[in-house]
Amino acid sequence: MLKTSTASVDAVDTDDAPPRRRSVGRRIGITLFGIVAGIVVLALIAVAFAAYTVQRSFPQVDGEVALSGLGEEVTVQRDALGIPTITAATTDDLFFAQGYVHAQDRFWEMDFRRHVTSGRLSELFGESQLPTDRFLRTLGWRTIAEQEVEELDDSTRSYYDAYAEGVNAYLADHQGADASFEYAVLGLQNADYEIEPWTPADSVAWLKAMAWDLRSNIEEETERAVIASDFTQEEMLELYPDYPYDRNPVIVPSISSVPAVGTAADLTIEQQTAAATASIEWSEVDGVVEAVSALVGGVGEGIGSNSWVVSGDLTDTGMPLLANDPHLGASLPSVWHQVGLKCRVVSDDCAFDVAGFGFSGVPGVIIGHNDRIAWGFTNLTTDVTDLYLEKIDGDSYWRDGELVPLDERTETLKVAGGADEELVIRSTVHGPIISGLTDDYTAIAEDPWTGSGGDVERPDDAPEGEYAVSLKWTALTPATTAEAIFTLNLARDFDDFRAAAKQFAVPAQNLIYADVDGNIGYQTPGLLPVRGEGDGSMPQPGWDSAYDWQGFIPFEDLPVVYNPTEGYIVTANNAIVDEDYPYFLTRDWDYGWRAARIADLIERKSASAPLTAADMLAIQADSEFYLGMRLSGAYAELETGDEGTDTALDLLRTWDAQSTASSPAAAYANVLWDELADNLFVEGREHPVPLSDQARLFLVVDSLLRDPSSEWWTNEALGVSSQEEMLTRSATDAYARLVALQGDNPSKWNWGSLHALPLVSDTFGASGIAPIEWLFNRGPFPTGGGSSVVNATGWVLGEGFSTVTVPSMRMVVDLSDFDASGWNHLTGTSGHAFHANYIDQTATWQGVELTPWAYSRGAVEAATTNTLTLVPAG
Repeated sequence: MLKTSTASVDAVDTDDAPPRRRSVGRRIGITLFGIVAGIVVLALIAVAFAAYTVQRSFPQVDGEVALSGLGEEVTVQRDALGIPTITAATTDDLFFAQGYVHAQDRFWEMDFRRHVTSGRLSELFGESQLPTDRFLRTLGWRTIAEQEVEELDDSTRSYYDAYAEGVNAYLADHQGADASFEYAVLGLQNADYEIEPWTPADSVAWLKAMAWDLRSNIEEETERAVIASDFTQEEMLELYPDYPYDRNPVIVPSISSVPAVGTAADLTIEQQTAAATASIEWSEVDGVVEAVSALVGGVGEGIGSNSWVVSGDLTDTGMPLLANDPHLGASLPSVWHQVGLKCRVVSDDCAFDVAGFGFSGVPGVIIGHNDRIAWGFTNLTTDVTDLYLEKIDGDSYWRDGELVPLDERTETLKVAGGADEELVIRSTVHGPIISGLTDDYTAIAEDPWTGSGGDVERPDDAPEGEYAVSLKWTALTPATTAEAIFTLNLARDFDDFRAAAKQFAVPAQNLIYADVDGNIGYQTPGLLPVRGEGDGSMPQPGWDSAYDWQGFIPFEDLPVVYNPTEGYIVTANNAIVDEDYPYFLTRDWDYGWRAARIADLIERKSASAPLTAADMLAIQADSEFYLGMRLSGAYAELETGDEGTDTALDLLRTWDAQSTASSPAAAYANVLWDELADNLFVEGREHPVPLSDQARLFLVVDSLLRDPSSEWWTNEALGVSSQEEMLTRSATDAYARLVALQGDNPSKWNWGSLHALPLVSDTFGASGIAPIEWLFNRGPFPTGGGSSVVNATGWVLGEGFSTVTVPSMRMVVDLSDFDASGWNHLTGTSGHAFHANYIDQTATWQGVELTPWAYSRGAVEAATTNTLTLVPAG
């Protein structure tokens, strides 16, 4: 069993930590619509504490609560971390209780989220949020969620209805500060706000928000379109290289031939076995092992996710191990809420016996295991969003030589403390028009470029009219992801798992699998478009239907692996298949550094001894920094002539390339990387290169280090005209910067405090009012890892070293004994500031450790510290 963490949480001050970058749909900084004088704020806070007290909203975790709408008695057992295991006699009562518990722990988060997804933040926080609301209302997440709810099958609809009833049962006795302390603070500026009842659409809409957070390549497409006029075709190809198939692995070296979903039961055992072991061989990178061997030292990644599964052939128990750590923006509370959902007697009528990670506001378990199978997710990174250049003429747009009326609708944005605003939303056949809502999309409309396959060009056949930009995205069409959650929770075998994957439309995720019979597998799910002309890597001509999507890849043609001969499957946002796959998927894979490092570690460890759960955790903690290793080699013979800088470079010569929190060499290596990237691509450049994707820049700079004659080494503004001069200048700049940050004694340098994680509340934590921020924010906490490493604590080049993206949770599932599994997430079960479970998992997260995951009824009973009984009222 994985040991309980004993790590301590240490907070530090960081001078090199500018406000983290925020974008629509990722982290929404809330600025209160009135600025109150500091002394008044302090007085009001004191009043708020006296009148309401933070404990007022803390959940009841013992005793008995009578609730209208409940059919039979339900037990809610919590462990020391506040993690609930809910046991009920019926599915209605089970999800009713989950809704009640989520509201107990996280209702403010839930309420805030539904205002995000419906484009109604201005109703909470005033006119400062109108730009965000305009964008989100234009996308129409809430409208699509309502359509999806209407299309749910009867069983799934009953789960969402019961969940909503449970939330509302909690709200019946908890309003305002009784629901969460944030409402007391909100009342300082929005005293008229009233909590609305929860609905199934509130739950389903959050899945749209997660799809946006994991929307793959729209940033890259937008970035290329914005900078296309600044660089030559050759430079664009250098800056946006193709995936390095010759050195980093693909997820599916060969596609397994498995029975079509729903037909496995019709085959004999012999036929199923034969189908599972047959495969269509492609000539890709000669397999994972060869691809890993091409990578000297291995590395990781920054923003993305890791998951892998190893078969019992490689483990100490003879059964599979499955590991997963999705990477998302850091948030407080964490995006995840752990839960166990158990039917008292498992039967056809009540079949749930599942545990794992879910979202507050959404019923069921998103990632986890039941009594038969375990599963994990990573972002697929396939291209499911396209920008279209439209030509607008009045209230119409051009389409195949004809003017077609724009679809228009008007919505009202209500504003706390201000006047309502009418918003006119216009759409084409491709989707909503989004230029005019953000600077980048507006810039594309004002200076349009198109292209495909790495080529960029001006549109040369555009009709008359004004340019606009519309968004085509799979999530803007009603789909079945809301049903897939429960199909997955109830899956008994690989065929059931694939049936769930078939329903899992958006966000498109890599799905890995293991079961108690010893099988492992992988399935690409999702609605993946089949394009006509163009590949979607640049905005496409919307006036020509030849560039429209032609449909979606048939599910049975999507990549699948079942019991591969390698004995393991690794997904880390890298390329799924090689270039021989008959359908185009994307030009914007992650570049495979993390995947290569994980596969390398699995190969090395399994070659010397059977793999254990502790080995899986050690891989999650790996912080080897590939570009740091390359820089160590590049500087091996270089002397700058500056004593301090050369002393710093000596650190790199004996460094193990691990970006651990305590490492002085890691501190210098990361600062050196930041300075080198800035000097190469930004400082003094007439046309700066965006530094948004470190994994891509790893490959770009790796190539430049092999090409001393490249013109990129010349920067006249810096007085640099060669590779050696650029490396020297960057090394001395890095030394001076690190001295300013941490002093001139290299033994005192450390990466952890430089790279510290600030935990910032998504709402009042960015209010701009220090006393309010103090109530909700925590940290910063020293952190190891980095961007483009397996322990992917991401930071932003050119914007300081503070951690902004994180392994949002970690889990290792042991299929030999589910009670031997371990789990953890970034903060804690509770969303209530000052509650004991607010950040009590952060220390474990810092140490890359896991806590025991009680699953069996006996283990749950042994771990229980509090029991709440819910009973029907009357």
